[in-house]
Amino acid sequence: MQFADIPGLPETKEKLLNAVKFNHLAHALLFHGPEGSANLTLALALATYLYCENRTESDSCGTCSACQRMKKLILPDLNFAFPVVATSKDEDSKDDEKEDKVDHLANWRKFVTELPYGNVHDFIYFNGFEKKQLNISKAAARKIIQALSLMSFEGGHKIMLLWSPEYLHPSAANALLKIIEEPPAKTIFMLVTSQPDQLLTTILSRTQKIMVRAFSDEEIRTHLVNQGMCDAKAAEQIAILADGNLREAYRLLENEEDLSVRQIRDWFRLCVTKNLKDIFAMADDFHKSDKEAQKSLMMAGLQVTREIMLKNLELDALLRTTDEDRIFIEKISNKILTEEHAVKMYEAFNQAHYHLERNGNAKMIFTDLSMEILLMMPKN
Repeated sequence: MQFADIPGLPETKEKLLNAVKFNHLAHALLFHGPEGSANLTLALALATYLYCENRTESDSCGTCSACQRMKKLILPDLNFAFPVVATSKDEDSKDDEKEDKVDHLANWRKFVTELPYGNVHDFIYFNGFEKKQLNISKAAARKIIQALSLMSFEGGHKIMLLWSPEYLHPSAANALLKIIEEPPAKTIFMLVTSQPDQLLTTILSRTQKIMVRAFSDEEIRTHLVNQGMCDAKAAEQIAILADGNLREAYRLLENEEDLSVRQIRDWFRLCVTKNLKDIFAMADDFHKSDKEAQKSLMMAGLQVTREIMLKNLELDALLRTTDEDRIFIEKISNKILTEEHAVKMYEAFNQAHYHLERNGNAKMIFTDLSMEILLMMPKN
C-alpha cells in the first residue's frame, strides 16, 4: 500500500510524511476515523514508506524488495494483532495450540488485501465467525510482547499493527500498557480503530492521535472514475449515497441498482398508497437479502430523509440529489412529509440500522419501519 493508492487526504498524508522527515514520529500512533475511512490504509502506507529502500519525499517507490513484500504483507519485521474467536479462561492457556490449527494470519492478510476498507463485520463474514464473540486475548498480548522483544530481522523498524484494539480483553490491554509506553528501540505501535471511544483511557493516553477524516464526495467520485469502476454519472450518485464511506461506495458499486434511491421511492409510494400486501412482500425480499444490503438500504433511507429535511427548510443549495431523484424529493417534501415527519423518519431509520447491526430480525425491522412511515403519510 502506497500513499498514492489512497484517494485524497493530502493534509493527513503530509502530516505523516513530515513526521518521518523531521524524525518526529511517535512510537505509538492511533489511527482513528469513521467507518470506511483510510485509517488502516494510511497505517499500511506509512509502514511501507518506513521500510522502502528508495523512498521519495512524497511516497515509497513501490518497486524495491521491501515494497513488493509489503504488497503481500509478508515483511518479517511487520507484525499484526487482530480479534479472533474468544476462548474461555480455562482454554486460554491452550490458545497457542489452537491458533496453530487455523492460520489466522494468512486469512488476515487475504482480508486486508481484498477489503482494505472493510470493517469488523466484513472480517467476521470473511472468516466465518458469525454468531461468535471476538476478542484480542491475554495470550495474544503475550505473543505481541514476545515478538517485539526479539531483534529486528533486517535492522530497521519493528512495527506492531493492532487492528480494532477496542476488542482487547481488559487483561490483555493492561498487559500491553508498559510496552506501548516504553517499547524497545525502533519499535512502533500502530493502533487502527473506528471506535476510539471504546478504548481504555490508559491506552489512549499513551498514543499520538492521527485523526483520519471521511472522504469527500469529490475524492470518492474521482477515485471511482479514475479506477474505471463506473462512469461519471454513476460515480456522482454513489459518492452522494456513500457519504464519505469508501467501503459503502464499493458495496453500492456492486449493488448499484438494488441500493439506488429508486428502491426508496418505490417503498415510499407503497406507504403513501397504504399497499400493505406489497409492503409485506417487500419485507420478505428484504429479509432474504444479506445484512450488508439491508444496512445499505437504511443508509439510503437516511440520505433521502436528509434531502427531504433540507428541501423543507428551503436549503436547496445543500441538496445532493440530481435528476429524477431531485424531482422525487421535491414532490414528497412539504406536501407529503413535513420537517417534523422527516425528523421522526431520520430517527426511525437510525434505530432500524442499529437493530440490524445487532442481528435483529430483518423482516420485523422492515415491517415496523414501514408502518411508522405509513402512519406519517397523509390520509387519502
